[in-house]
Amino acid sequence: MTTTNERPSLKELKVPAETRTSSRKPAAMPARPPKRLRTRLRENWMLTLFAIPAMVILLLFHYFPLLGNVIAFQDYLPFLGIDGSEWVGFDNFAILFNGDPAFLNAVKNTLVITFVQTVFVFPAPIVLALLLNSLVSNRLKGAVQSIMYLPHFLSWVIVVSVFQQLLGGSGFFNNWIRQHGGDALSIIGNPDGFIALITSQVMWKDTGWATILFLAVLSQIDTDLYEASSVDGASRWRQLWHITLPGMRGIIILLLILKLGDSLTVGFEQIILQQAAVGVGASEVIDTYVYNNGIVGGNWGVAAAVGLVKGVISVVLVLGANKLAHLFGESGVYQK
Repeated sequence: MTTTNERPSLKELKVPAETRTSSRKPAAMPARPPKRLRTRLRENWMLTLFAIPAMVILLLFHYFPLLGNVIAFQDYLPFLGIDGSEWVGFDNFAILFNGDPAFLNAVKNTLVITFVQTVFVFPAPIVLALLLNSLVSNRLKGAVQSIMYLPHFLSWVIVVSVFQQLLGGSGFFNNWIRQHGGDALSIIGNPDGFIALITSQVMWKDTGWATILFLAVLSQIDTDLYEASSVDGASRWRQLWHITLPGMRGIIILLLILKLGDSLTVGFEQIILQQAAVGVGASEVIDTYVYNNGIVGGNWGVAAAVGLVKGVISVVLVLGANKLAHLFGESGVYQK
């Protein structure tokens, strides 16, 4: 006999072993080994089939041409080809370290244009997306979006021609000034205003199109957050600062990383079309320097060396910015 203060053991109660071990933490399941590449391809053969054309295009037009960078180490002559051109090692890279004034001027103009366009052009689609998102009428919102998207589909030849017809010496704006007794303004051919001119052209052409991503992100923000904040007495500015902008932070950081990687490319076609009007000193950037020295000047090896260094620096900037984004808790361009 057992007293009321004594508790019978599991052995006395003859509890089955299955019952006695049921309260223990279950053993962790062994990790499933990753599937082999052949198995994944077999299971997703249809997706692989659709991806093959894009992979072929990337290989032919993006990765295979990278082999042509070998001319950066040659005194390359087109009629001799890569096999017949003389190898000169790193002699073509000497221009990067000897302080060539034309090259330094191109680097300076590139950095200045990149800074100005980052400050003024990059935030423009964010502001426009916020304004469009605040419109109550979906019909009005769709009409405004359609109008803002149209300039993106125009080539730079047409865009430059439109600005020439509006702001040129014989354009609409100067003709209107002359009719009212004023003096014509030098806008298109003024070297001092070239950076402002190309920045305004980029804003007019691409701001509407760039709002697509931001509008898509705004549509994914939970509307219950706005309703709850309104009940708590939050103003529109508080909602913008604490709900809208944090919801857009991921895409903003992603686009900033891509912008940083593309910072040494500021629009070759746009600038080369207007370079004759303002001169090389005010408009020469790295891309036009490569064109003027390689194709026009015949210094193929030097131009290839400059382009190769530019590509390497761009890759380093993207990787560094992506690592910085990871430190701030954002996914960035990719994750390990």
